[in-house]
Amino acid sequence: MSHLPRLLTLLNTAARYGLDQVSPQVQPAGLPGVLFKLWSLPWRMHPARALKPEVRLRLALEELGPIYIKFGQLLSTRRDFLPAELADELQALQDNVPGFSSPSIQAMVEQALGRPWQEVFSELSTQALASASVAQVHAARLLTGEEVVVKVIRPGIEKTIVEDIKLLKWIAGLIERHIPEGRRLRPREVVSDYEKIILDELNLLSEGANATQLRRNFEHSSQLYVPRVYWEYSRSNLLVMERIYGTPVADIDALRAQGVDLKKLAETGVEIFFTQVFNHSFFHADMHPGNIFVAKHSPENPQYIAIDCAIIGSLSKSDQQYLARNLLAIFQRDYRKVAQLHVECGWVPKDTRVHEFEAAMRSVCEPVFEKPLKDISFGYLLVQLFRTAGRFNMEVQPSLVLLQKTLLNVEGLGRQLYPELDLWTTALPFLEDWNRRRMRPSTLFNALKENVPDWIEQLPYLPQLMIDSLTQSKQLTAINETLQQRLHDENLQQMKRRRRANQCGLALLAMAALTLLPGVDSLVSGLPVASLLLGLGAVYLLCFKR
Repeated sequence: MSHLPRLLTLLNTAARYGLDQVSPQVQPAGLPGVLFKLWSLPWRMHPARALKPEVRLRLALEELGPIYIKFGQLLSTRRDFLPAELADELQALQDNVPGFSSPSIQAMVEQALGRPWQEVFSELSTQALASASVAQVHAARLLTGEEVVVKVIRPGIEKTIVEDIKLLKWIAGLIERHIPEGRRLRPREVVSDYEKIILDELNLLSEGANATQLRRNFEHSSQLYVPRVYWEYSRSNLLVMERIYGTPVADIDALRAQGVDLKKLAETGVEIFFTQVFNHSFFHADMHPGNIFVAKHSPENPQYIAIDCAIIGSLSKSDQQYLARNLLAIFQRDYRKVAQLHVECGWVPKDTRVHEFEAAMRSVCEPVFEKPLKDISFGYLLVQLFRTAGRFNMEVQPSLVLLQKTLLNVEGLGRQLYPELDLWTTALPFLEDWNRRRMRPSTLFNALKENVPDWIEQLPYLPQLMIDSLTQSKQLTAINETLQQRLHDENLQQMKRRRRANQCGLALLAMAALTLLPGVDSLVSGLPVASLLLGLGAVYLLCFKR
């Protein structure tokens, strides 16, 4: 069990910080709870247990590493779910994780570039601007005068991540094997998807490519700005980007002081999210407040600045269409459509009774929609819907897990900026417009136009494809005829065997009847043995040799 050392580390950290006492709602129960309390006994007098519960949780997540820090980052955006003290404490995980000083930033830059840092930078600060779960950022200035930031990967972080992924895979296997609904949740696929995402995050060239694409997508937009990447100085473990100056989106007091329209800012964030998902199919999937800033110009029409594009999500066209149509149906309370779409796209089994699924969806949504729209948590509603769909054997869609997490981030951020945010009213016009554009003749024509070059390219091969198809059809016909003939022959043989068996039975019955006739005893006794054998031989030949 290669994951055992990491599992022991996890248990020891949880015991040392008394995580079973952080909240009455998370205390382990039953036999696991008893075992954990016994495990915690040696740590009961540890100084960490004297700290406030929310501080203990933050310190434990920091100590455990990137995967757990990211979990804390996600929690910190949901102030509608968490106590204010806990949300404030976890917010420090967004960009204020304890940094590292060894090896020095100069040594890391020189190792990555293969030359002295002074040949590229006129200034390179040893003090970190920000420190997060995977990387650390330092301010610098190029010899050409541009202000930049230099991002480097934390030393030794890959080993910790690999060990945690192994542990998560083991836990996922246990869930699939021993929990009744484990297979439906597809935990191993979810962990595998997350493994790819977080390992990609260790490759800063991948992050640079994502940032460049996102910048291109919003190149002429007043809603979102993405800093430029300096590719000539970037490597897999070193990323050099334009330095930006903005107000952290979580600093509400500073935004108010600048006169920023917070309602407009919150609604713009929702629009940016839906634009990325449904127009570009390329969305920033790590939109916690530590990665989002607000430009200081035009506060009446505020512009976001996005950094740290390491985690990017993407949807196929079919996923886009089904997701948008599902959201539209939910917004319009068309529960029959929601049920039909879930069956149509394979999220629930094909034999699901649509009317039962529809009734279940209605029972979840209607009590929620009775509230004012501004008080409805879209994240909470999604949780309830998926829980209900689980009763109909809905499988978790790994491709949508990242989207769900991002949507939770966006909603949490929006409500933090403007508690009266009506996510539904903001999103519905966008989805309706997207649906109209999808059905326009011009959109259909453009789709045809995109496919025409492929069709033309296939034209020279069309005759051969038709010949191959006809040949395969003839071969299939011949194979089918052969199988039918064999089946026919086997049926004939079975009929012959049954006929012989019947004849044999009749012959034996006839011989048995003869022995029962009056006077047959004396007749049989007077026959020679050879005659009896000949009679039995004739029956044998009649029954089995024809």
